[in-house]
Amino acid sequence: MLIQQKNNKTSGIILLLVITTLSAGCKRKGIVSHNGPKDLISFKPIQGITYTEVARRMKNGLSFNEYGYQLEPQWKMSFISDDSTRIYSPIKKQLINFPLSRGYDSIFNTARTWLKVKKMNKDSMLIEILKFQGDSIETTGAKVYMILLADNYIKNALHSDSVILRRPSSRDTAFVRGLVEKANSDYTKAFAARQPLQLISLSPLATAVQRKVSPTMQNNFDTSDNYLDPTFDIIINKTYKNFYYSFSIYVDNRGEMHYRRALIDFSLSHDFEKPYNRIAEGIMKSYLKLYFKTIPGSTLGMPHSSIISLHVRGLASAPNPTKDTIASYQE
Repeated sequence: MLIQQKNNKTSGIILLLVITTLSAGCKRKGIVSHNGPKDLISFKPIQGITYTEVARRMKNGLSFNEYGYQLEPQWKMSFISDDSTRIYSPIKKQLINFPLSRGYDSIFNTARTWLKVKKMNKDSMLIEILKFQGDSIETTGAKVYMILLADNYIKNALHSDSVILRRPSSRDTAFVRGLVEKANSDYTKAFAARQPLQLISLSPLATAVQRKVSPTMQNNFDTSDNYLDPTFDIIINKTYKNFYYSFSIYVDNRGEMHYRRALIDFSLSHDFEKPYNRIAEGIMKSYLKLYFKTIPGSTLGMPHSSIISLHVRGLASAPNPTKDTIASYQE
């Protein structure tokens, strides 16, 4: 923990210097500017410079919110021209060219994302992520900011690297610690674990496979659902009868399971709600606690209670489960 705090402090000091540089950027020689909000911004002065995103922050300066969602710095980009960018793809492990369209007031679009330049020079950039719904853009922004630094600046001026700069700040650590203390004193105050809990089978009769979201262009390489809503498909063989139940549970910081609620809609018939929850909780207390070991989720190295969704199928007579058979039972 002391090492982590030291690393947080080091990266925090560097980022403070970066933000100070950005704030004073308009007074520096070489600042990229344009002739007012009605003019299209030009990227020609910084063409060919590769920038790496080192921090993504909300308006309050934090990268975590109360639900455990973490804003992650992911972008690595350069401007080839005023109508083209080159952005790193984590899927193809290489830089890929994307078209760039410019709007007024420093707004531009690339890689399916609307952005607004707040400050920009040859060493650093401060960019705001804009909300986009239907065919309209919310120009006031989502109040989420990307801090990008030129690779040469990181190496030669800061004498650092992106791995160090991307570490959570000391403020993030203090904020998360507060959430952890609340969640561990009352497991119903659970929040998403950045390192999701592990569900480990203790028997060949039971298998659990977590559903995974893959990074794609369609989701802007966002795989946060993998930790915001960990979802498992479970098959248990040789049960008392065939069944299928969907429900969520709390798993506390000691790895203990606590029933939460059913994951189906009872609006058409509330008569089935109580018996459904009663049986589902019984499945959790019997089969799941007998056949599985849970390692609690954690955030920044701190274990805490979190929530997982389960789709449990019981088979009275079936061969040993495999990942393929589980996939075939997904709904």
